[in-house]
Amino acid sequence: MSLEGFRVLVSGAGVAGPAVAYWLSRHGAEVTVVEIAPALRNSGFAVDFRGPTHLGVLAKMGVLDDLRAVQTHGGTMRWVDEHDRELFELPASFAGGDLEVHRRDLSRVLYEHSAPRAEYVFGDAIAAVAEGPDGVRVDFTRSPSRVFDLVVGADGLHSGVRRLVFGPEAEFVRHLGYYVAGWELPNALGFDGIARQYNDPGRMISASADLRDPGRAGAFAVFASPRLDYGWHDVDRQKALIADALDGMGWHTRHLLDGLRDADELYFDAIGRVVAPRWTTGRFALLGDAAWGVTLGGMSVGAGIVGGYVLAGELAAAGGDHATALASYERRMRGYATRGRPGAGPGRFLAPGTATGLRVRNALLANRLVQRMMISGTHTLATKDALPEYTF
Repeated sequence: MSLEGFRVLVSGAGVAGPAVAYWLSRHGAEVTVVEIAPALRNSGFAVDFRGPTHLGVLAKMGVLDDLRAVQTHGGTMRWVDEHDRELFELPASFAGGDLEVHRRDLSRVLYEHSAPRAEYVFGDAIAAVAEGPDGVRVDFTRSPSRVFDLVVGADGLHSGVRRLVFGPEAEFVRHLGYYVAGWELPNALGFDGIARQYNDPGRMISASADLRDPGRAGAFAVFASPRLDYGWHDVDRQKALIADALDGMGWHTRHLLDGLRDADELYFDAIGRVVAPRWTTGRFALLGDAAWGVTLGGMSVGAGIVGGYVLAGELAAAGGDHATALASYERRMRGYATRGRPGAGPGRFLAPGTATGLRVRNALLANRLVQRMMISGTHTLATKDALPEYTF
């Protein structure tokens, strides 16, 4: 059925937001996407897709060729000692899946495919919402107030929609004891496309070349820490926290921290997991990381794109009956999106907190049988559910 005349506001123009905007507009809805950043974001890490469920949605969207044109062809992870000698290596199939792209490229491609039908408003955000019998009145920080039939929070782990509608972030986001950082720098040391990872107990730093611009390199760091006090927009404070946390590490850490000092852009966040008993209420729905995200959680990006397809399809199948559609969306997605989320979080995998933990982790991951079991397990989790079919 058509959603013609059905007004939807999507908060977030990262990945899940443009994906659901594409499908909603394909079904005839009038879609507005609001994004607090002034433009599409350029930060973030590579993301991967696995198997026919993920790739099936991308194919239906007509974006597979565009994404294959910008795939990283990377994903191999090599752990090294302080002298850059290899300890063990995980193949590209472990981290890179069937298709790996930079998050910024994925966001751009999804935006380009959805923008002809959807309205995008950058540099603005939702300030307040008030649900009534005929829709949701939304007040913005900059734009005039408007009324929508549905509001979708696709605005990440720190979702503003979730905070306004479901409750404070502290009720839903669990700190997993680690922080993660990423930045770019000149590739003066000649890194290649294999990500080299160096560990101390509770700390990890990694570097690899940008394969499309070998003169640039990307640095990636993880460190154990309780919650830190810093401002979201205080980049100097964030750089100082990272430098302090990694101080004294060997390998090429000093050089990478020198690059951090001069970096124009920085990704920095706590590693956390969203635990939300409900993803929908009234005329509101959470999607992607806002609903089920884990920082560096691997499958959550693919699940967000699948979720956008399902949410739009269920709304169309219900003829815009949001109560019926949202209940069906949550029923279909909950098991799929939360299956296989790392129990201890990726921080303890990447940077075990003790020397003993490091030795045990290294011994396990160097074992080829363990590697094959891990690769097979992630592929099975990503492909277990068949895609529902929706008519247009």
